[in-house]
Amino acid sequence: MAKIISTDYVCSLDYAFRRVGGKYKGRILWYIHAHKNVLRYGELKRLLQNITPKMLTQTLRELEEDHLISRHVYHEVPPRVEYALTATGKELIPFISHLKQWGDKQIRQEKKKAQTATALV
Repeated sequence: MAKIISTDYVCSLDYAFRRVGGKYKGRILWYIHAHKNVLRYGELKRLLQNITPKMLTQTLRELEEDHLISRHVYHEVPPRVEYALTATGKELIPFISHLKQWGDKQIRQEKKKAQTATALV
């Protein structure tokens, strides 16, 4: 069933954040990228330790519907499903990488502040 893309977004940023926003989407895209662009469902479940199976399945479906990842089912026993970045998903990686670098920097600064505060006590 083809997804009808909603046109009720306010601007292009709203459109973009609806596709990659939320708690897990950016991380899923990054993890697939970091693992040579292919990950199995079980590997994603282990990487996203605090996600329920229902939420992981729902998020993967949304990413697939938005053409950011592709899903390949291998008909074997036991069944194997792999997720890979699409060309559109790969376009997002430099932006996610930049956000990761920013987050790394902020975490380092917060740790430094906490260490300084602890040393003053």
